[in-house]
Amino acid sequence: MTKTRLPLLLAITYALLTPSLLPADTVVEEIVARVNNEIVTRTEYIRERDQLKQEIQQQDPVNADRVFAEQQRDVLEKLIDQQLLLQKGKDLGITGDTELVKKLDEMRKQMNLGTMEELEKAAEAQGASYEDFKQNLRNQIITQRVIGQEVGSKLAMNKDEVKKFYEQHRAEMEQPEQVRLSEILIAPKLAPKPTPSADAKPEAPSAAETEAALAAAKAKAEDLLDQIHKGGKFADLAKKYSDGPSAKDGGDLNYFKRGTLSKELEDKVFALKAGEVTDVVRTKQGYVILQAVEHQMAGIPSMKEVEPRIQDALYMQKLQPALRAYLTTLREEAFIDIKAGYIDSGASAKQTKPVETNSKEADAKKLKKKKLGVF
Repeated sequence: MTKTRLPLLLAITYALLTPSLLPADTVVEEIVARVNNEIVTRTEYIRERDQLKQEIQQQDPVNADRVFAEQQRDVLEKLIDQQLLLQKGKDLGITGDTELVKKLDEMRKQMNLGTMEELEKAAEAQGASYEDFKQNLRNQIITQRVIGQEVGSKLAMNKDEVKKFYEQHRAEMEQPEQVRLSEILIAPKLAPKPTPSADAKPEAPSAAETEAALAAAKAKAEDLLDQIHKGGKFADLAKKYSDGPSAKDGGDLNYFKRGTLSKELEDKVFALKAGEVTDVVRTKQGYVILQAVEHQMAGIPSMKEVEPRIQDALYMQKLQPALRAYLTTLREEAFIDIKAGYIDSGASAKQTKPVETNSKEADAKKLKKKKLGVF
């Protein structure tokens, strides 16, 4: 990567921002670090530090002060890491535009919102700037793409490593019998009855009305079961028709061990193989169809069964040191200047600071003539 010096104009401009040149009510943002042509401000630094403190307090309230004291020294390192990755993404032509649109649309669907305008209103209702939210999401996408392309794609796992990991961690892999379930719940629909006044209690449905609603729910559930048997995708049908809270996730209920379900349901679902479904089952909420997405038997799984998980574990083991080495290289190819009093814990001894040339005085005169037009 070609070294790009911080433009002298920028350095001189900041030097000229004195009270004599600025209006009395102008607030000049403090620059904590310069990374090539970009800056890290004190506002960004404080925001990142406060977010770290909040996350630690939520995750480990007992040891929050100690953990925060240990980790806050890495705040500037993370901000510089992000700037370097975003700049590399720009060099590689990674914009994140397509992924951003897709991600926002996925969020809209998960929140059951009809339009992107509704998503924007929902974000602003929580006190967030929608533009800032989108930019943060775009930055995440770009940095993840750069890490995957420049670091992750170069990490190789061979069979010997997988086998060695499996042998070393066999005891940790022992598991109880469990089944991962998805559901389609069809609840009976009872039309509300009008009340004579706002204070009056709604009239309870009659036995006949209740039976009719149950019959309709059962008929709908049996029709969906018939669609599944004919090849319909369980997750798609769950998203479209299920009345359960898991509908947005395609009906996914996660894993269940023996002893965590009612005896009736346990006997049914633990008799299923992966991909099979139950008949329509009556529950307190209505009528339900359950699918066994996975059925894990008790004991130590074979290496073939857990190989994808082992590869993921090995990938994560290798990724962190490889990423740190990559970021060190980016630092050494960049010009980084840290304000006195702040520490970049990821700094390399080979880093280069911006260099000002002998033409500083002449450039300063030119700048005064422009009356700080760059701002």
